Amino acid sequence: MGDPEILYEDNHLLAVNKPAGLATMGLPEDQETLLSWLKSWLKRRDAKPGNVYLGVVSRLDVPVSGVVLIAKTSKAAARLTEQFRTRSVSKIYWAIVEGRVPQPAGTLRHFLRSDERFRRVHVTHAHDPDGQEAVLSYKQLAASRGLTLLEVHPHTGRKHQIRIQLAVTGCPILGDQKYGAKQAFAEGIALHSRRIEFTHPVRKESMAIEAPLPVSWAKLPFAWSEISSRSFRHE
Repeated sequence: MGDPEILYEDNHLLAVNKPAGLATMGLPEDQETLLSWLKSWLKRRDAKPGNVYLGVVSRLDVPVSGVVLIAKTSKAAARLTEQFRTRSVSKIYWAIVEGRVPQPAGTLRHFLRSDERFRRVHVTHAHDPDGQEAVLSYKQLAASRGLTLLEVHPHTGRKHQIRIQLAVTGCPILGDQKYGAKQAFAEGIALHSRRIEFTHPVRKESMAIEAPLPVSWAKLPFAWSEISSRSFRHE
């Protein structure tokens, strides 16, 4: 692989635009992940003689693209992990779904249960001891030719949360055949981690990092120049 798309870097942080189809981490050593790729790239770029420390503090599913936040020191990793634990990090995703959402904006609330055997998530009920509450808000940015572009703000961080919650409303994410999509997509699924807002772990400044959309999205029937001016406006 070539050079990663770096969105931000300093002595404490690294933010990259992950391509769809690449695991963030957690595969055997002979299989490349975003983490192993970045370690090798930094080792070459900076001519580091020893091991490169990187701590992943935000992950994306393999078929999902967009911004991933990585700590370059253990102190930064601990402080950022705490921000995620206390839900003080704001994440914005863009999703293209099949069909039309019931309302142009709204909140979805479900209880989810992971099925590790089949690597998927199911909707369950509030009294399920294995269920976890999942909440997200969304708003419609555009609709065209049977597809709808949504901006999604997850309020919880459950596995496959956006994918399953949109699917059970009758609007699976384009390309996400695991959760009922009928159409294929050029790269992974049409879910992109568009923006992340957090507090810098050392300087304590508010940070906002945005990831450009994959090239394949430009081929879909939306007026992208008009859409960008209406995004990121959450009440």
